[in-house]
Amino acid sequence: MNKKNNNLRSVCEEKNFEGLYDNYSNSLYSFLYFKCGDKDRASDLVQEAYVKLWKNCKKIFFEKAKSYLYTVANNQFLTEQNHQKIVLHYKTKSDKNIINYESPEYLLEEKEYMAKLENAIAKLTNAQREVFLLNRIEKKKYREIAEMLQISTKAVEKRMHAALLSLKDELGRKV
Repeated sequence: MNKKNNNLRSVCEEKNFEGLYDNYSNSLYSFLYFKCGDKDRASDLVQEAYVKLWKNCKKIFFEKAKSYLYTVANNQFLTEQNHQKIVLHYKTKSDKNIINYESPEYLLEEKEYMAKLENAIAKLTNAQREVFLLNRIEKKKYREIAEMLQISTKAVEKRMHAALLSLKDELGRKV
């Protein structure tokens, strides 16, 4: 076939669609299997990609069909991965709400320690407390804190060091 005739091929023609399936389904399956490690899931993703190709066959140029299949399948895989991360996040979050069967003494000590910690944090200077909470609670890097507060990274380091020393003195152990 010449190139001109090839450009006129339609994905919507059954024989062309079958040809695309025959040519690319095995390599697409392998690609997905290596990504997800689950044969059934890889097979489902391949089928979903071909269904989507068929539904959009009038919009897809025949020459772009392979790229379209890989893109659709990969995007579906990534969407599912992100969904699983969210589910896991909320599952672990809800697991923290499970009743604590620790001894009453332990719970009392924990409550006392938390009160002591809150009190120690309250005794920090505003600058120290701000840097400490941004770093330890908000998980911000020193560079990010410096940009937010419009101070140097070295100033953030000094404030954090002073905060940790103060907390160590108040609590009597490493923070």
